[in-house]
Amino acid sequence: MKSTKINFRVTYAETDQMKVVYYSNYFIWFEKGRTEYFRNIGIPYTDLENEGIYVPVVEAYCRYSSSARYDDLIEVYTRIRELKKATITFEYEIKRDGVLLATGHTVHAFVNNKSRPVKVPEKLTNKIIDWYEHSLRRIYISCKPQDLKEVVI
Repeated sequence: MKSTKINFRVTYAETDQMKVVYYSNYFIWFEKGRTEYFRNIGIPYTDLENEGIYVPVVEAYCRYSSSARYDDLIEVYTRIRELKKATITFEYEIKRDGVLLATGHTVHAFVNNKSRPVKVPEKLTNKIIDWYEHSLRRIYISCKPQDLKEVVI
């Protein structure tokens, strides 16, 4: 599944006295990744909110594998795991120099300004499909590097 990637450095404010990132900051990083994911497919959160559609978190999970520390260069990979009638699930990987630090997911409901569930907007579904299809248009077939050929479907 296609993912987006963001990079940033850990700030001192995100760490404890031992310069280890405080656990709740990973959820903030998930949000940063999710926000950029929407922006990359062409629908910033603000566009949804301007249409009276909100996407609150209804479930969040994080599994920590290794600690991030002050001044580490962090990579957050975000992708959609599942898109249902009125919910969307994102998966995340947080890495430092290619080393997996944490994985997680969040589930979001689509609601109106009265907190009532609504269908995923068709515009959003179409943007997600277009973004994924665009990434699948080029398939590289190769037996040897010098024989690399591009096939456009």
